[in-house]
Amino acid sequence: MAQVLVLTSAPDPEQVLPALELLSHRVRHIPAEPAQLVGAPEYDVVLVDGRGDLVGAKSLCRLLRAAGQDAPLLLVVTEGGMSAVSGDWGVDDVMLATAGPAEIDARLRLALARHEDVAEPARVQASGITIDEQSYSAKLHGRPLDLTYKEFQLLHFLATHPSRVFTREQLLSEVWGYDYFGGTRTVDVHVRRLRAKLGDQEQIIGTVRNVGYRFNVYDDESVVASR
Repeated sequence: MAQVLVLTSAPDPEQVLPALELLSHRVRHIPAEPAQLVGAPEYDVVLVDGRGDLVGAKSLCRLLRAAGQDAPLLLVVTEGGMSAVSGDWGVDDVMLATAGPAEIDARLRLALARHEDVAEPARVQASGITIDEQSYSAKLHGRPLDLTYKEFQLLHFLATHPSRVFTREQLLSEVWGYDYFGGTRTVDVHVRRLRAKLGDQEQIIGTVRNVGYRFNVYDDESVVASR
């Protein structure tokens, strides 16, 4: 379920895209003014109403992009207005106001998926470990860790869910995938190899007896002091 923010000056906001109201997404409506975004509720995607004022909608879309608004931006128009839209509007997609629920849902999902694909890779930093997703590299207190691809994936998954305990079956599913036919012993082997490369900081990967593994969170200072 996405949080959809609709920018419109229409007297009846729900008529901008009627079929949207039939879906389970959380929809909020605010006036079609950039300043309104400052106090706007949280949103995943923005819809701009361009049905009645194409010139104003174009200016609004371009202004939003220029102001650094980076969430997926979709434009709603009538069939007659479709031919006026071009690449310099800065929108991610266009849909007709008469679109049905299935089309709207698909366009929202695809826009959000594309946005996630191009999002800047995050850098994870905890317990003295720094993980760079873009370069698939990890460091421990500035020292590069020579990890295999699966060791990196395992460390990255645990570090992005700090203190949460995962069973071997869960780790096998999340890191190796549902189509992997190996046993859970694979997880134990990789954890053992990962700990060996962490050296005297191996306690960062903790074991919860009879359950599984977790990423232990420490203050960097306390980790260094224990060395």
